[in-house]
Amino acid sequence: MSTPTPMSTRGEELGRMREDLRRALKKPAEQRHWAMVINTKRCTACYACVVACMAENGSPPGVAYRRVGEVESGEYPQVARTFMPVNCMQCDNPPCMKAAPAGAITKRPDGIVAVDYDKLKGKDVFERVSKACPYGAFSYDDGRFYTKETPALQAYEKAPTYEYGKPWVRTNGKPPVGTARKCHFCVQRLEAGMLPACVTTCDGGVSFFGDLNDAESLVSKLLRAHGSMTMQAALKTEPRVHYLVDDAQAADSLKACLACHR
Repeated sequence: MSTPTPMSTRGEELGRMREDLRRALKKPAEQRHWAMVINTKRCTACYACVVACMAENGSPPGVAYRRVGEVESGEYPQVARTFMPVNCMQCDNPPCMKAAPAGAITKRPDGIVAVDYDKLKGKDVFERVSKACPYGAFSYDDGRFYTKETPALQAYEKAPTYEYGKPWVRTNGKPPVGTARKCHFCVQRLEAGMLPACVTTCDGGVSFFGDLNDAESLVSKLLRAHGSMTMQAALKTEPRVHYLVDDAQAADSLKACLACHR
């Protein structure tokens, strides 16, 4: 396992990505190609990205946009463990969109796969899109609260969240309660000029974000400088989440992790 990135270096990386983001936001949406790059060698499974994602999006019990899997590969004494951050792959050919009701899942001009909570409702619809997604990206919001059985429902569970450009309040029992939910690259943060929560929270420097249509962006330069893989490439879903691979052991670990995403 490699050591996490020094704080000074990570600060430089974040500053670079913020500049890339500001530059991308000056272009029309259809000229942006948002993508995430993940370096699993830096991941220590601290789960800070998972917690940050839940806090940013007001995730209730049973709903998680970001997960970190643990996979062992190889045989004793040559055994490796890989920590594998995963979220929605924002596919350019999303199978979930084909399984959803018309207009319930759409592909935005900037590449983000967006959910319409008013249309993607019901457990049966969730099961259809969840089955269609090979990456396990969807969670079902069944209306539970962490503090429901305590003397008072806490403020953080009553506060609105701001996904897809509008506020959502779960206490009224309306969407997103009863809907399928997933990662959207923190679109509400992007449109405010901020990086996704999982990226900014990761002190280890695991996750990177930016515009692949910008040859000078950090994500573009990382993919040019390193080998990379995408999950389930043979399915031709064309994911926008890329995993860096620089040696055979890393490739074997990543391939082993794909067994969880079939």
